[in-house]
Amino acid sequence: IINMKKIALLLSVCFLITLNTVVAQEEKTFVTKYDVKTTPVKNQSRSGTCWAFAGISFVETELLRMEKGEYDLSEMYIVRNVYPIKADNYIRMQGKANFSAGGQGHDVLNAIKLSGFVPESVYPGLNYGKDYHDHSELDDYLSLLTKEALSKRLKSKSTFSDELIIATLDEYLGSKPKDFTYNGNSFSAKSFFASTEFNTDDYIEITSYNNYPYYANCVLQVPDNWSFDSYLNVPLDDLMTIMEHALKNGYSICWDGDVSGNFDRKTGLAQLPDETTEVTQKMRQTAFDKFESTDDHLMHITGLSLDENGRKYYITKNSWGTEHRYKGFWYMSEQYLRMNTVAILVHKEALPEKIIKEIDFMN
Repeated sequence: IINMKKIALLLSVCFLITLNTVVAQEEKTFVTKYDVKTTPVKNQSRSGTCWAFAGISFVETELLRMEKGEYDLSEMYIVRNVYPIKADNYIRMQGKANFSAGGQGHDVLNAIKLSGFVPESVYPGLNYGKDYHDHSELDDYLSLLTKEALSKRLKSKSTFSDELIIATLDEYLGSKPKDFTYNGNSFSAKSFFASTEFNTDDYIEITSYNNYPYYANCVLQVPDNWSFDSYLNVPLDDLMTIMEHALKNGYSICWDGDVSGNFDRKTGLAQLPDETTEVTQKMRQTAFDKFESTDDHLMHITGLSLDENGRKYYITKNSWGTEHRYKGFWYMSEQYLRMNTVAILVHKEALPEKIIKEIDFMN
């Protein structure tokens, strides 16, 4: 005989346990240890351009650190300049390279070095009748055009399709500005960039995997490293030391990693199911080798906090707007970062002296 009262009691207990777990997560408290001043959170909306948003946020924050003032720079100007290079690379590699909306932190720096940057007000990149970014149609067209350009090049040696890629970008995002006025002064994108004294050569990308030599440069083998840029490879403990040392000394971090699991939009937390076990180099390598930890998102780390248990959580600025628990910021645990950080981009001066000496010794 089914005892309905016992079943009802059991369901009530399960509900209370679940409710208490959720409440406990929602009521998690943090004490900020390091906090780097940054610019307001933005929204990439329906575009796969997190790399541009994270990278530009990083640059804006660097300008604040350099006491150059607060800037609202255009992400879409960077996207507009990167796409033709990416398409050309895909075509010249005869389709054996990655062509997608994704990218890496160095793509922002490479684009700035080549073409400068502009304010958001000069190039919002919204030339298609919407007040938010939506690249669903643009990405489809660019994919088709790039494949067609490759086909024409292989068959007839024609390069005309390359012009259609440029025209499509101009149609959707807008033509690149030649000159503009900002705060009463006339600039080109390159002269505006030069006026800030931002130096793209001051930055370094760092990763940590044992299939590459430590304290040496490697070409990180992830799909969005389409430009085959080099990363400094260091042991995991050194990577974490660099991150904390950077924040302690006022430097923020452009972060590339995996947010496919245990990244909770409701609570604003990114943590592992078991936060008491320290992630080892072997564990993260296994996750990387099995494609369980991939480079699926870029964000911007601007601080470090301690939870009620004294565990470290990294304050991370996302590009999904402010309609979330922490107004667009996430708290990623130290163990989550040990497992899921694919790479970081930081100022070279953010590296601790002992790690710089180790790099010099090994090279």
